[in-house]
Amino acid sequence: MIRIGLLGCGRIGQVHARAIKDLPDATVVAVSDAMAPAAEALAARTGADVRATDAIIASDDIDAVVIGTPTTTHYDLIHAAAAHGKAIFCEKPVDLSSDRIRDCIKAVEEAGVPFLTAFNRRFDPNFADLQRRIGQGAIGAVELVTILSRDPGPPPISYIETSGGLFRDMMIHDLDMARFLLGEEPVSVYAVGSSLVDPAIGAAGDVDTAAVTLTTARGAICQISCSRRATYGYDQRIEVHGAKGMLRADNQRETTVEHATGEGFTTAPVQNFFLERYERAYAAEMASFVEALKAGTTPKPDITDGLRAQLLADAAAESCQTGKPVQVSL
Repeated sequence: MIRIGLLGCGRIGQVHARAIKDLPDATVVAVSDAMAPAAEALAARTGADVRATDAIIASDDIDAVVIGTPTTTHYDLIHAAAAHGKAIFCEKPVDLSSDRIRDCIKAVEEAGVPFLTAFNRRFDPNFADLQRRIGQGAIGAVELVTILSRDPGPPPISYIETSGGLFRDMMIHDLDMARFLLGEEPVSVYAVGSSLVDPAIGAAGDVDTAAVTLTTARGAICQISCSRRATYGYDQRIEVHGAKGMLRADNQRETTVEHATGEGFTTAPVQNFFLERYERAYAAEMASFVEALKAGTTPKPDITDGLRAQLLADAAAESCQTGKPVQVSL
């Protein structure tokens, strides 16, 4: 049985708690949160203890910690968990600074503890199947990847101000997905961005509408389109074009029912946000982490994957500011 301490009992912590509850070989032993009522409520639902974060990390009855706290806390928690020999499941981004992520990598490697960066979209059944088919050669060499990622609406400005910006917060998922599907590292990043959804986002120094072009050394291209607004729901689509054909993963709808009349066909709306759209991905992600701990294998994506996505996000932010392509190296 893998005994888990859950750090952070907000929205994402609750998602991970539900995923762990459904696993026969894992259990939530203790939870912590800066807001005591949130910790107490989740403890009541899971049967876990409420403990201080430091106590969870130091506890002998905890094998692994799930870090679902704000990004600004990750650095210290990773170092503490590594020092106590705990396996680590950490929400993205690992940190908003690539140099600080490198410090975390050093701490994790020196401690020899397993680490998973929670890029949950890799575990979406559709995206995972798409990547598997690429690996099997279904479309030959990948030439062009197109990723569309649009939220139904922007988060509060208070969140925007501390998020690190669209490229490091929202698009980082898509940057990781680009690496996942291209099968090789991008070496050049060109980005453009605007504030079209909410002027307050621009006033906070961020963009809400952006496009990025990634190019690999071989010349394969990935185009990413992101927006903080989609009036029709949570827009998550991928298309991969290769030498022998094309693979596509479309949006997930609330139902698959179509209604046909003399005026045409209508379908159900797309699922409204990430909690619904990626419910199965979150479950598969946690199951993969627990299985790796049981088997003694390295969880993937690991902390280096977190760094590489962050470096692409840094390059995109720089390119957007300068209007010039940015070369990327690890």
